[in-house]
Amino acid sequence: MAFSKQSSVNGFSNFNGMDLKAHYRKLYVESLEMIFADRYELDTLLDSKDDRRFGITLIIRPSDEVKEAIQSFLEALKKVEPYQYYYPSSDIHITVMSIISCYEGFNLETIDLPKYIELINKCLPKEQSLKIQFKGLTASNSCIMVQGFVENKLLNEIRNNLRVEFNASNLEQSLDKRYAIQTAHSTVVRFRKQFEQKDRFLKLIDYFSDYNFGSFEVKNLELVYNDWYQRKTFVKKLHQFEI
Repeated sequence: MAFSKQSSVNGFSNFNGMDLKAHYRKLYVESLEMIFADRYELDTLLDSKDDRRFGITLIIRPSDEVKEAIQSFLEALKKVEPYQYYYPSSDIHITVMSIISCYEGFNLETIDLPKYIELINKCLPKEQSLKIQFKGLTASNSCIMVQGFVENKLLNEIRNNLRVEFNASNLEQSLDKRYAIQTAHSTVVRFRKQFEQKDRFLKLIDYFSDYNFGSFEVKNLELVYNDWYQRKTFVKKLHQFEI
């Protein structure tokens, strides 16, 4: 199965000198080959009523215009594979940093929230702009993601500031516990059922693989209490940081 090549993303830089476009592309090709070969993974906890994993996360929410473009793409996928999990607009986000990764038994009442807010505030820039472009798709063997590109190093600087400040504190945290986050992607589809029309689904993914979903300027970041999937039903906004 052939997959189309990505075109350039003008004006948007890479993180830490990393060739982000190549990173996304490598992940895309390897993952779609795995899906094509039926080596994809289903999320068995998506529909579980016993999932008690919660944590706190610093996130960015895309603009309404960008989310509308993503929903148009998801609607096309739903017509082919209606039983997969598609993120509603209310849940679409970029993870800046998972401050406390979701785990069973986490209790918001056990942390000193004002100290977290104070520390995060120290890590944020003053009067600097952060613009993100959503262009193209990448994937894993369990989900589909929209690629995010940042026009400067600001997001990376925020993340590094958070690492330094939290590591120097005695606050509960699990920064980079799962992996050191470097990208600005947004997960929009998770696999929860066996594919019924896999070939048609993958052709649609390939068709949208270089689609421009739009750009937006980040005005604020949200610190939220959340479940694993950032579902609106469970998410509680703890603080909003203006940048």
